[in-house]
Amino acid sequence: MKILAGTSKGLFEIVNGSASLVLNAKGVREIVRLERDIFAGTSQGLFVSSDLGVHWSGPDMADYTVWQVRRAIDGTLYAGTYPAALFKSTDAGENWEKLESFARVVEEQGWCIPVEPAMASQARAIVTDADNPDVLWVGVEVGGIMYSDDAGASWRFNTPGGNPDLHMMFPHPSKRGVLFASTGYGRLDGIAAMVEGNAGVFRSEDFGESWDYMWKGVTPRYSRPMCIDPRHPFSLTVASAPTAFSSFKDQGGAQAMLYRSDDEGHSWTSLCDKSHSPSVANFHGLTVNPDEIGGVLVGTDTGELWSVSEEATWTLLAEGMPAVLSIFASGDAQN
Repeated sequence: MKILAGTSKGLFEIVNGSASLVLNAKGVREIVRLERDIFAGTSQGLFVSSDLGVHWSGPDMADYTVWQVRRAIDGTLYAGTYPAALFKSTDAGENWEKLESFARVVEEQGWCIPVEPAMASQARAIVTDADNPDVLWVGVEVGGIMYSDDAGASWRFNTPGGNPDLHMMFPHPSKRGVLFASTGYGRLDGIAAMVEGNAGVFRSEDFGESWDYMWKGVTPRYSRPMCIDPRHPFSLTVASAPTAFSSFKDQGGAQAMLYRSDDEGHSWTSLCDKSHSPSVANFHGLTVNPDEIGGVLVGTDTGELWSVSEEATWTLLAEGMPAVLSIFASGDAQN
């Protein structure tokens, strides 16, 4: 299994427990294989490799942080960025066009991240429809979920449960119209009360028109990293922490947890072993393990990469890296 780990200070290849730098770029938040190319979204733009990460070209969109890249069924590529923008490519990533229709909505709504001083919002998550190339969803932190049925020419938006703090979104692998979203406490006017319902996982069964809160009784509530296994029973795995800023540096550590649901969010099981219940390190990178149904690979803010089995057995794959923000594993069917 080939594994690449995106970190705060570069992209590393993991081989036999050792991590070797293969791309010197800050803030590698996305590693995804689309057709034959691997795309790396970073704080310095978008890089691409056509030889499984040995050589890299780029960056494109060098003035942006690239959060996510997804492919529509007709081959069109979309990239979401910070500051919040959506870029589109119809030639496999050779050229990128900024969608002004998307930018106008962001500007008109005045979306931002409510810190001091306020930061621009960011387009963190993209879902493309499995059957219709013109349909896509984009999650904006802090703003909402943008929806287009005309390939980005026009948009409408809503918020799951009134929550505009969108982090990750994934479609159900076998049920068209079923979407999952992870959310936090951010609001345009500050931070929401840290109570149940104001952060966590939501599910939609109607293409994002309405949403149900699926994080009842689960703590901590602030959910961010998420992945879904494309193999039955389509395990949904989510990492959570008390706040947006939870860290291993906190007194008592990050107090983070890792949960899995095999029934679309109706019930959740901890994937944490004794030494990670809760975890001192926070979890940022998370992806499906292509070699084990229900298993995941998870990266920490202490620079560790772990394999976590369906039975919650933790195996350390690499350590000594900067904070791990994203993970790619060869054969990962979600990509």
